[in-house]
Amino acid sequence: MDKLFQEARVPTTLISSKSIPDYSTRVPVATKEMIITALSQMSRLSNAFRYVDFEVDIARQDTVQNLTTILLNNNQMQLQRPALYVSGGMSFVDQNVINNRMQLGTSATRFESGASTNRSATVVGLELHLGDFKSRTIIPGLDSANEVVIGNGGQGLDLSGRIGKYGWDFNVGRDYAAGTGAAVRTLVELAMIELTGKWARVPYWQCLTLEQTHPAFQRQLREWYESNDSLTRQRLIQRSLMAQGYLPRSETLLLANSPILREAIGKFQADQGMVVTGIIDYTTYDRVLRNFVKLDEEGQFKRIGWTNARMEKEQGDDTVPDTSAPLKIDLAIENPVIDKTRFYSGTPLFLSVRLSRASHLSCYHASPQGNVIRLLPNMSNPASLVSANQTIRIPDWMSPNPPFVLDTGVPGTESAICVATTEDPMQKLPATYRVPALTLIKGANGVEGVRQQFEQALGKDAIAYQTLNWQVLPKQ
Repeated sequence: MDKLFQEARVPTTLISSKSIPDYSTRVPVATKEMIITALSQMSRLSNAFRYVDFEVDIARQDTVQNLTTILLNNNQMQLQRPALYVSGGMSFVDQNVINNRMQLGTSATRFESGASTNRSATVVGLELHLGDFKSRTIIPGLDSANEVVIGNGGQGLDLSGRIGKYGWDFNVGRDYAAGTGAAVRTLVELAMIELTGKWARVPYWQCLTLEQTHPAFQRQLREWYESNDSLTRQRLIQRSLMAQGYLPRSETLLLANSPILREAIGKFQADQGMVVTGIIDYTTYDRVLRNFVKLDEEGQFKRIGWTNARMEKEQGDDTVPDTSAPLKIDLAIENPVIDKTRFYSGTPLFLSVRLSRASHLSCYHASPQGNVIRLLPNMSNPASLVSANQTIRIPDWMSPNPPFVLDTGVPGTESAICVATTEDPMQKLPATYRVPALTLIKGANGVEGVRQQFEQALGKDAIAYQTLNWQVLPKQ
């Protein structure tokens, strides 16, 4: 939760707590101190909550309480008013809701034996609420009600016998009980995660390793999305997109209609197979906030915080990139032959290309003489923006009427290059490159010249490319 609050940039909130009573007197634990500990652990890095420690207890006067009273009366100390306070109590303690017993015994002339086992369970319930300190009213919806089952049991074995005039007896037993204090601490931590998560409007259920697709959490997300707190929602989305590599690291909050933010959202939507609109709708809001944590095979937290899933899979670690994730291109020859480096003149070629991220894609073909034509975008794929993991066929051999065919030419070495960029390159390339598809590009000197031109126009770090070379043999 501390990391989640830090990502959401939750401002510091002063909070206090009432005493948490246990009217059953069966759970004598320091519940209030557990609340303070839970709030402290959730605020180590984010500083999301600061606890106001002031309480007047006439029955127990200590040094801090006495000094505080003296200093306040002499105007030498000021207390800040908390914004929130925690209220609640142990709602019930039901003992022996389940009680299973089993006994077994045998008897003979000189030998007797007996075995017994028993198991029982106690249910403890805790109810906590968040209240507005200024008006001393409980905030609707900010409540938590949970129960925990505490088990205990025992096993025993009795053996007795007689040898002549003497008898012997053997008895062994084992009793166990789950600690009440540990169970209540679990309830308190669960309740504070739920209450503070609802207050900050962050997906707290991911810290409990619960699925976000649960109807209760979906309803909670929908309520947050439809509320008027668009600033918190947008800040959380922007932090998630930064961590996943769709936006560069920045502390500046982008406006909802910012072209940079809309482009990043559009790329995210394309990678997720959604309708690309560039708008933060509810479906996008839900998808962006998923996968905040990752578990290992033993159910322990392996990663806390959003990261790029594809990079994580490729690198085998949980490193979160500081800048946009690098683009990767998979360019291949799809001809059904074993040797894909040699072809006879006049052989039809079939290429395919796929990107690791949604990007603008441009592909070119170079003849042995260095003449270059553009293959993508073309009349069948006019848009340069391509979704992640979408296979583009050059030419589209699955179409009954492909717009063009790609045959090998004169003997020599032919090449193909595909370049992926984060922005549309046609606006920055020279006019000689802004020609229709399958048209000769004047001044281009092979695929190396294309690469150099892209690096000069957009920058070396702003492009990703891959080249393929094959040998064209004379026709037999």
